[in-house]
Order: sequence, then C-alpha cells, then structure tokens
Amino acid sequence: MSLSRPALVLAIALAALACLSASLGASRLRPWDVFSADEGVRAVAGLVLWEIRAPRTVLALAAGASLGLSGAVLQGLTRNPLADPGIVGVSSLAALGAVLAFHFGLWSPAAGGIAGGLAAGALLVALAGRAAGTLTLVLAGVALSSLAVALTSLALNLAPSPMAAFEIMFWLMGSVADRSWSHVTLALPLALAGWALLLATGRGLAALSLGEDVAASLGIDLARLRLLAVAGTALSVGACVAVSGSIGFVGLVVPHLLRGLVAQDPQRLLPASALGGACLLLAADIAVRLAPTGAELKLGVATALVGAPFFLWQVLRLRGAA
Repeated sequence: MSLSRPALVLAIALAALACLSASLGASRLRPWDVFSADEGVRAVAGLVLWEIRAPRTVLALAAGASLGLSGAVLQGLTRNPLADPGIVGVSSLAALGAVLAFHFGLWSPAAGGIAGGLAAGALLVALAGRAAGTLTLVLAGVALSSLAVALTSLALNLAPSPMAAFEIMFWLMGSVADRSWSHVTLALPLALAGWALLLATGRGLAALSLGEDVAASLGIDLARLRLLAVAGTALSVGACVAVSGSIGFVGLVVPHLLRGLVAQDPQRLLPASALGGACLLLAADIAVRLAPTGAELKLGVATALVGAPFFLWQVLRLRGAA
C-alpha cells in the first residue's frame, strides 16, 4: 500500500514531533547531549533519553496510531462518521481489565488491560455471530461497553481504600508518562499485529462504501471484513489502553480531519489515519508537558478538551444536513 502525499507529510511531521518529544522533560538535557565532550553529561543524557523519554514517545506514537487507524476502519465499516474504537467496547473492557488488576492485585494492570481487550474481541464475535450485520455488531459493542463501564464504577465503589480508588481514577484519565520499555515490549507486538489486520480491510472498506450488496457482488466477504476490523481493534487498542489508560476522541477526530485530503478513499485513509493519530497524540503529550498548569495534565483530559467540542460540532453538522 503506497503512501499518499498527505501521509508522507504526516510521516515527516511525526518524525519532527518525535524529536521534539525526546527534547522535552524535567531536565534541560537535549538529544545532542549524548555527544557531549563531558563523559558525565553523556552518561546522564543517554540514560534520560533512552530510559525515560524514548518509551514515552514510542507509546504515544503507538497508542495514537492504534486509535486513529481503528477509528478510520470502524467509521468505514459502520458507515457512521461518529464511530470510534469505543463503539465496539474494546476500550471500556481493556480499562476494566486493568481496573480489576488494580483491585485484586492478581496481575499487572497492563496484563489485565490486554486480557480485557482480547476478551472484548472474543465476546463481541460470540455475541454478534459471524453472519451478523453491522447493526448487530454495533449493538453488541454498545452493550459490552455499557457493562464494562458499570463494572468499572462498581470496582471504584468497592475499592479497598481511598488511595486505591484514587490510583484507579488516576490511571483511567490516561497518560504515557513514567512508562518504561517493559510497557513497550508488552503492548507493541500486539499493536503491530492489530495494525496488520486493520490495514488488510482497506479494499473491503472501499467496496463497502458503495453499499453492502455491491461489496458482496464484488466478492468481498463481509463477515471476514467485520472479523478483521474487530480483531484488529481488539489487539491494537486493547494493548495500548492497557499501558496508557483510556484516551478518547483520537479515533473520532483524526479520520474526519483527513478524509477530505485523501479524496474519501478508504485505502488511502487508513495509513494516513494511523500517522495522523500518532501525530495528534504525540502533539497532545508535548502540549501537556508545556502547559503552565503546575501538575502535568493527563493525556486523556487533554484529548477530551479538544475532542468533545469537535464531537458536538459533528453532531450539529449532521443534524443540519438531515
């Protein structure tokens, strides 16, 4: 799949944002300090850049790409411009898995989150069935999401101590700060597998944009297409939510911003949305570090402050077009 011109521009922007992210932190160290003539400065710079800033940058990139790509796929699959990864319940169940890990202390929160994301995919396929239509898939996802939110609230209500409830709430707000390479190695392989499945839906989504009957006549297996979308979302979004917490609106906003730039072509939109999501989340993570708020804002809060007004604008625009 060749990259479109917007995707190439986004790739260049992403490289620039990654360099900027690696330059920001509590210390005044910069990436070029690893080449300093002072051996002590070189050692400290290498440690800070590699062990603190690099994992944060990689996770922001991976989480943003997962959310942007899955949002584009789900909007194409459901032909609903307001669809995002939360519509199939993956984000909510991954968050529930991490919360249960906090609550019972049986696994690491990251492992619990990944288990929740994978469980979401399995439950969604089992509830909707292989031959189910898109509407059934969406309804099953909404049901799972509602149940996961209710169980998460119950876990908060029954938290063994106020401190445990505070830690759960702190994690649910979403962040890639204070993450290590162990988080990257846990989430990134699953995210990469999810990206491969999601990118494989491009041809099917292009045909589906003409209608289900036309897509079927062109030889597209709609059941397989839905399965690829659900499995890819479960793997990529579930893995990233497991290590970064809940980060909303990226999957909703990015495809809308880019769809017009790729001439409404789903096959070109998918890689562009992955790059756009990575750029948006990395830019948001840079913004929360630069914001003069004293305590660093949570990443999920920053994306919600941008995404919620955009969501309302889309609702009003669609209502005006009706």
